[in-house]
Amino acid sequence: MSIEGLAAAQQKMTDAGVPQTAIDVFTHYYAQLEDGTTGSIPEETIEPYLDPPELEDVTIDPFAAKEVFDQLAIINLNGGLGTSMGMDRAKSLLPVRDGRSFLQIIVEQVLAARRATGARLPLIFMNSFRTREDTLEVLAQYPDLPVGDLPLDFLQNKEPKLRADDLTPVEHPADPDLEWCPPGHGDIYTALQTSGLLQQLLDAGFRYASVSNSDNLGTVPNPVIASWFASTGAPYAAELCRRTPADRKGGHLAIRKSDGRLILRDTAQTPEEQMHFFTDEHRHPFFHTNNLWFDLEQVAAILAERDGVMGLPLIRNEKTVDPADKASTKVYQIESAMGAAIEVFDGATAIVVDRSRFLPVKATSDLLLVRSDAYELDERMALVQKVEKVADVSLDAEHYKLVGDFETRFPEGVPSLREASSLAVEGDHVFGAGVVVRGDARVTAEDPAQIPAGTVLDG
Repeated sequence: MSIEGLAAAQQKMTDAGVPQTAIDVFTHYYAQLEDGTTGSIPEETIEPYLDPPELEDVTIDPFAAKEVFDQLAIINLNGGLGTSMGMDRAKSLLPVRDGRSFLQIIVEQVLAARRATGARLPLIFMNSFRTREDTLEVLAQYPDLPVGDLPLDFLQNKEPKLRADDLTPVEHPADPDLEWCPPGHGDIYTALQTSGLLQQLLDAGFRYASVSNSDNLGTVPNPVIASWFASTGAPYAAELCRRTPADRKGGHLAIRKSDGRLILRDTAQTPEEQMHFFTDEHRHPFFHTNNLWFDLEQVAAILAERDGVMGLPLIRNEKTVDPADKASTKVYQIESAMGAAIEVFDGATAIVVDRSRFLPVKATSDLLLVRSDAYELDERMALVQKVEKVADVSLDAEHYKLVGDFETRFPEGVPSLREASSLAVEGDHVFGAGVVVRGDARVTAEDPAQIPAGTVLDG
């Protein structure tokens, strides 16, 4: 182990007030990083996971469901900045429907579920050091949101980015904040413990937690899944969706041959020469949504048993210290995925859910879809698909990848997609109001730069 590099990183974390348990977790991964561990999961070490239970087959006792729902906390991962879309603050603050941001819709989903069921349903956000202030400012607009003495958020830990050449903490005087990164969403377990929130939830009578990402509006609080999860007695469950060709890059569960445990495998953990196995939606027919369910008592027991170090598989993320400057110093970010905890818990399970519970926005093409009339918000504040099949959308990355560029090219709103099968936009175009897309439409670089209001794009 690089004693000098590790000691410098540990001291930097101590000086920044990072909890000792989080430093211990970092130390655990640092040793793996120096040993050359990459977290690779070759195909020959796993078997496909082919027969998970399906939500559509579940029946529940309404009285039991009500009891379980009142013991449920909603945890939302809100540490992302949306840098891949050109954002520099919490991605959840991006307006997505009717002038509301992801954050506002998620809050209103929970408030609607409370009114409908009478359940307490605390909503708690896991923020990063870069998203906390803006998020809490928005949440202050909802005075009815807090539940008892529970906080509205807890803070994800942070760790130093490490130089790729010698594994010492990187220095970047131009912007010292860029010397730090969050440790991936696998940090949720450590952060729940070190923040004291895990014990607070248990003391307040909460037994279960539903966890999802803040850019996914599909995870409306669901008493049926909550009741199913409680009935299994499982410590942990993951929601899966059936794969389509468009989902080939999504992580999947598999069965590890060596011990028969369920594990999560992502693209970063797949050898490059075996990606054809990973992307085969017939071989691995379900993808992992990153919607999770925890039994909080059993999570607390595992953390106590392991002294706060869950031991999730390492993800070595190769970056530059300034993500916007590819010529800046190359670094490693030590990360882990919260979904990888499925291998830690005896009896962990999964369930196949409807695609309506997986509506993430990872690119501006997704943003165009969820803003369009292919979806509507219902009385639950759920985003409901209003067409049999949503259109396939591709936007020219040179002109539409960044949110700012996207907004200037759709100043009057996005086109109607109710009658669309696909929309491909090549080149640089500004769309007027009331543009309608029908069938399979393609706008080429040779087409006019201004798409007039009311234009029908058809074929």
